[in-house]
Amino acid sequence: MAGLGGLLAILLAIASKKLYVFEDPRIEQVEELLPHSNCGACGTAGCHNFAEKAVAGEIEPGRCTVNTPDQNKNIASLLGVALGDIEKRVARLACAGGKHVATMRAQYAGLSSCRAATVAGGGGKSCAWGCLGLGDCADVCDFDAITMDVHGLPVVDSAKCTACGDCVDICPKDLFSLQVMSHKLWMACRNEESDPDAAEAACEVACTACGRCVVDGAPGLIHLERNLAVIDYAKNGTASREAIDRCPTGAIVWLEGDRISKGKAAKKIIRIEPLPATTEA
Repeated sequence: MAGLGGLLAILLAIASKKLYVFEDPRIEQVEELLPHSNCGACGTAGCHNFAEKAVAGEIEPGRCTVNTPDQNKNIASLLGVALGDIEKRVARLACAGGKHVATMRAQYAGLSSCRAATVAGGGGKSCAWGCLGLGDCADVCDFDAITMDVHGLPVVDSAKCTACGDCVDICPKDLFSLQVMSHKLWMACRNEESDPDAAEAACEVACTACGRCVVDGAPGLIHLERNLAVIDYAKNGTASREAIDRCPTGAIVWLEGDRISKGKAAKKIIRIEPLPATTEA
């Protein structure tokens, strides 16, 4: 038995040398400078994978949006590479239809989850494409960047948002997307109703595809697609506030950080209380 144990020990020693894979010690050093959140906001599988790619020169240190700027600078200094000019991205919600402006065709009573409500007849909202306001996105956010306002709509704090994409994945209505901060012109609606009167009856701030923003915006910046105004961000440099001025419902807005501005022609809504459900289910 002693001889067999010795033989196995020798074989293990030989195997460890033959199968040894060198890992650059800088990978561990870089990983130590990362936040260890493994959120995937940088597009990698986690912080260790990010460290490997950074050492290999396949990703810039500035791509980590969760880390502090100083820590990213330390990584760049350690590796002797440029920090990288990465524009901050945040989660944006394509819906402004809170409980005070969107009607309900039924009262949902069940598990307090947008996904559960969607399965149960769509959640009861008249605009079937709109935010249900049950807060799955806020619950899943590990950075406390999303809170629910008094009208049942998620509000994103851009200072805390890391663009990890968890809210994008969890939303059953596909209303969240990750946008760079320079995308100031924003369509806060995902209307799927072909009849503009029906769309506005379901939600007072719905896009009715009137086309005013298409005319007022720079050529080619906005077009109508399936009864909804769509912004071409490839032409983002030509975007200006003029595109929102004549929007009658305020569905297309202008963003300055977290501040949302509507056009001059947008109807003024002072209602605070929720609209009642038209029927009960």
